[in-house]
Amino acid sequence: MAQKTPIDQIIEKVVSQVLEGHLPKLRKDLVRRVLEEVQPHLGGSAGAVGSGSAGAADLLHAVLAIHAGTTQKEILRALLECTASYCGRAALFVIKAGSATGWQGRAFDNNEGLKDFSLDVSSRAPARVLQSRAAVSAGTSEMDPRFISQFGAPAEDQVLLLPLHLKDKVAALVYADAGTGAGGKMDAAALELLVAATSAWLEVASLRKQAVKEAEAGGGEKFEAPPVQTVSSFSDPFAGHAPKHAVAGPVAEEEPATAEATADVVSAPAAMAAAAAAPATDAFAHMSPEDADLHRKAQRFARLLMDEIKLYNQAKVAEGRKHKDLYDRLKEDIDKSRSTYHKRYGSTVAASADYFSSELIRSLAEDDVSLLGPNFHR
Repeated sequence: MAQKTPIDQIIEKVVSQVLEGHLPKLRKDLVRRVLEEVQPHLGGSAGAVGSGSAGAADLLHAVLAIHAGTTQKEILRALLECTASYCGRAALFVIKAGSATGWQGRAFDNNEGLKDFSLDVSSRAPARVLQSRAAVSAGTSEMDPRFISQFGAPAEDQVLLLPLHLKDKVAALVYADAGTGAGGKMDAAALELLVAATSAWLEVASLRKQAVKEAEAGGGEKFEAPPVQTVSSFSDPFAGHAPKHAVAGPVAEEEPATAEATADVVSAPAAMAAAAAAPATDAFAHMSPEDADLHRKAQRFARLLMDEIKLYNQAKVAEGRKHKDLYDRLKEDIDKSRSTYHKRYGSTVAASADYFSSELIRSLAEDDVSLLGPNFHR
């Protein structure tokens, strides 16, 4: 693997900062965008939970319940619990080394029997899902006959298999049917939404956990993040899936992820890094190589923090410049970024230069300190 360049390292650090600072916004955006996609399917179709805002509200609560989880186990358990409103029975099978192994089930007569049940993925329905990477609705004749024999056929003779994507692979299959009793429920659109929301949130949770670990392992500041429960491989259904973006060398156990949920976040630091390139004239030439390198890193980091504030607060920045009260409008973001900067460089030789305040005035206030307002102090 090619050695990381300084720009690569800058990008990694900024991704960590962005993920940690904007996790609540990511959660809201994921819920909003997923609901926008599924909204056309919520009104009046057969088997729908409800129409209009009532169906959307129920789905919103279900997605939020899934997003309340912080570990793989919590997130997947929440997914299965939430399926109860949209189908009669549900189960999750983890895909590893080409095999599908039962993890947990809901509303089966023998939920315990599902654990470690080996589903035949060569059966027509599972094979179609794995090949197409899309949900498949099929008759029971297309399912593994051992599964139907052991757990019973649904009354409606119809099953739904949904792929749970993880790192460009189908990491699990979610099975659903209307149950063994007459008049059971099956809302395919809602179930697809819940599985898609679960995939996205697993990615966000994974990236967030990895960002914290990388920052701590790299000797940087320790993020003040909410505690993330660690789980053993035994309770972690996806423990065998290594993230594609993992750094070289030994790493701790990771949680799952899908890149789509964080595409906007990851693309932003690339632009930031370009803007944070070293100046054409070397202002640190008179320093020792070690001190000069530290000063450059501190200056670049301060610029990246300012770029992040501007990127996620464009309306506030515009209003703050107009009314000359930037600091009051952005106090929380500025103070948090200042604390992050000082944790990393406050006790180094670069501390006396105070690049954070300099970049705050130069970049955020456009070299006019009056735009920050009377409550700003260096």
